[in-house]
Amino acid sequence: MGNLIVVNNPRDWPLDIPGVAVVPARAYLTDPAYGGDRTARVFNLCKSYRYQTLGYYVSLLAEARGHKPLPRANTIEDLQSQNMVRLLAEGLDDLLQKSLAPIKSDAFELDIYFGHSAASRHEQLSRQLFNLLHAPLLRADFERRNHRWRIRSVRPIAASDIPPQHQEFAIRATTEYFTSRRRRTRKRAAPRYNLAILHDPANPEPASNAKALQKFEKAAQALGLHAEFITKADYGRLTEFDALFIRDTTFVNHYTHRFSRRAAAEGLVVIDDPDSILKCNNKVYLAEILSRHRIPAPKTLLVHRDNVKQIIPALGLPCVLKQPDSSFSLGVVKVETEQELPAKVNGLLDKSELIVAQEYLPTEFDWRVGILDRRPLFVAKYFMVPGHWQIIRHGNEKHDFVDGKTEALSVGEAPDRVIKIALRAANLIGDGFYGVDIKQIGKRLYVIEINDNPNVDAGNEDSVLKDALYREVMGVFLKRIEARKHSSPR
Repeated sequence: MGNLIVVNNPRDWPLDIPGVAVVPARAYLTDPAYGGDRTARVFNLCKSYRYQTLGYYVSLLAEARGHKPLPRANTIEDLQSQNMVRLLAEGLDDLLQKSLAPIKSDAFELDIYFGHSAASRHEQLSRQLFNLLHAPLLRADFERRNHRWRIRSVRPIAASDIPPQHQEFAIRATTEYFTSRRRRTRKRAAPRYNLAILHDPANPEPASNAKALQKFEKAAQALGLHAEFITKADYGRLTEFDALFIRDTTFVNHYTHRFSRRAAAEGLVVIDDPDSILKCNNKVYLAEILSRHRIPAPKTLLVHRDNVKQIIPALGLPCVLKQPDSSFSLGVVKVETEQELPAKVNGLLDKSELIVAQEYLPTEFDWRVGILDRRPLFVAKYFMVPGHWQIIRHGNEKHDFVDGKTEALSVGEAPDRVIKIALRAANLIGDGFYGVDIKQIGKRLYVIEINDNPNVDAGNEDSVLKDALYREVMGVFLKRIEARKHSSPR
């Protein structure tokens, strides 16, 4: 059945695009011929998406039929709530101010046709709004208050609402969208499923280096998965895929978490899932859950402004202070003396109502156990940077850092106690992909933290399993995709 443009009246859309059928909304909803093919993509250009209108039902029934509608029913709901629209677009503030800076009036209207604007200056803003809201034709209204622009409303428009002066441009934008889609489809026609790998090429400390990403892609292809690398600009394309693999540093108030939440809501297999990101990214949560389940950890105190004086009596000096969402050794400080404690505590409490203080346990290395699908996948020793107390030493600049060496071992070479405690800890979070960090002092083991989205770098974590490590990860994706497809209603 291919691509369908659904309109109230075909005369509203006179454009003829090869491979695209124009269908009246009432026919799409009532004709059984449109109910059988689950591969159709439905582009809903009806006059209204209001609740229980034809446009509303087109997207709703398209999802029930297994079609892929644009916009989806949940997007329609988002567009009805302007607070939600502003929330979705809050990450665009800098781009918004830059794009609209030359506008002289305090109000501006922008029409967006499949992610494009007739005014080239607003092309990037148009593309980002389309990626966020993913409705074919949009009209965004902006207003300037206190010298700053903000989104007043974003609403879908029908094909019949395109201004006469924009019709030629809208035809070009629509044609370009469908022809570029056909090019992408031809490239990935053979694989059974499509996997998106989210990464940030500019991240100086990525979850996987470039060579490892290539190995993931190769392993996916070997299993019949088409792997495509995407960035934060591709938010609106998530529905094109069957699974999402996040290979960028995750945070809660961050695009990685938004991607994970959207992917999970759309029914994609996603590693790591939003719940794992939420839990692993907060050391307050980890401290509480490890304590409740009696998993050995360093002596820990949850610190707020009223119990700062308890830190030294409880933990002694030196001790370690941790920002709840710290990662890659950032937001983690060592306190050597009583005099420096107040400034370092207050600096962290300015960012969070609670922080974590732990006893300092010096070791030559930390164990890292990689766990996927509740099974140990790899083991490594992360050695401290020479002359430093952490596995990463950061300098003053963003790209200025030094890593300690990594020594990979087979799972069988690691002490059995290390594997068992790592599994106990990771299983408290879920069945995703985790890196459990453990310190060993004599015969005693201490779980330091449970990381979602653990590092897999070519030449480090893969030194024992080699390419088999990447095939194991892709194998879990394949198994989960097939399980989800087989369990979904037909």
